Amino acid sequence: MLRTAMIAAALSALAVPAFAADVTGLWATPSNGGQVEIARCGNSLCGKLVTSNHIKTDPARKDAKNKDEAQRNRPLKNLQMLYDFTGGPTKWTGGKVYNPEDGGTYSGTIELVSDNELKLKGCIVAPLCKTQKWTRIR
Repeated sequence: MLRTAMIAAALSALAVPAFAADVTGLWATPSNGGQVEIARCGNSLCGKLVTSNHIKTDPARKDAKNKDEAQRNRPLKNLQMLYDFTGGPTKWTGGKVYNPEDGGTYSGTIELVSDNELKLKGCIVAPLCKTQKWTRIR
């Protein structure tokens, strides 16, 4: 009986990631000096663009490439670009990713690889996807 309990405990330890699994915080994107704050929004995750090279150059820069002309006057600073991600503790799905570089919104997944790295995947439709690795700032 003791041996069975030890084996069960060892197997369950393998199924649990060896990190804290908290995706909330400030993350650096791999392009344009982007920094995105991921937070809990009710029962889901969301994220806003805190800064980027474009915002540093022009703090009043607008969402000029948005496919919806009515949205093009929104400031990029603090623009919500991740929303409706559910799941966890290390993978969230069903969300949307807004890309201000092309004005498109994509289906997305977030996977926490370690305490300091996540993979963000955005898809027009599978297999037309792009994945980025983001690094935790705090």
